Amino acid sequence: MPKAGLAYKRIVLKISGEGFCKRGSSGLDPEEVTSIASRLKSVSQLGAELAVVAGGGNLVRGGLFAQAGVERATADHMGMLATVINALALQGALEHLGAETRVATAIAMQDVAEPYIRRRCVRHLEKGRIVILAGGTGNPYFTTDTAAALRAAELGADLLLKATKVDGVYSADPREDPNATLYDRLDYMDVLQQRLKVMDSTAISHCMENMIPIMVINLMTKGNIEAALMGEPVGTLIQGG
Repeated sequence: MPKAGLAYKRIVLKISGEGFCKRGSSGLDPEEVTSIASRLKSVSQLGAELAVVAGGGNLVRGGLFAQAGVERATADHMGMLATVINALALQGALEHLGAETRVATAIAMQDVAEPYIRRRCVRHLEKGRIVILAGGTGNPYFTTDTAAALRAAELGADLLLKATKVDGVYSADPREDPNATLYDRLDYMDVLQQRLKVMDSTAISHCMENMIPIMVINLMTKGNIEAALMGEPVGTLIQGG
């Protein structure tokens, strides 16, 4: 049962591929994975029901292969398989810490994970298990951000939490523009009209249509996820006006 004080009971947490490696590098870094696992276990112990959508850009960026001449559908499937590797690594780290988990994939691979079945995943969440969702939507031409928005709607999440390596949504890339402004709150339409690089427009539109608030926070700052669940002002909150 969720403990008193939680503003959000059930959340879908999107962790991009870059969260699984050191800043500016690629691949899968055991220290980063262990660090993420430790924070997720802490969140689960608060009583929140947690589903995690894993990105795969640290291993394969399908768009780059598509630009190099690989058929787009094939390139996207390569990216989906990369998310499964990240999900299994995260599962292993979580279970090493004593957390109970399930990995569910949108692409069937029963030897390593169970297939994504909405009702089964809801039951896992109700039992306090951390559910790691891999394989994107299972279809090419859709990003893992869109997969996170879709799963948030399907699972009845109270919040879509996007964990990045910056403090929230800025008016420009803070790594390139030192004068970039950090937004505390935004409307869905602000993001779409200003073309802010938070999530792709399909993901934003899906959350807007289903009235799912989005919070963008820095994954690397300890306590950020817990603060977000408590409803404290952290990162950038995106919701309807």
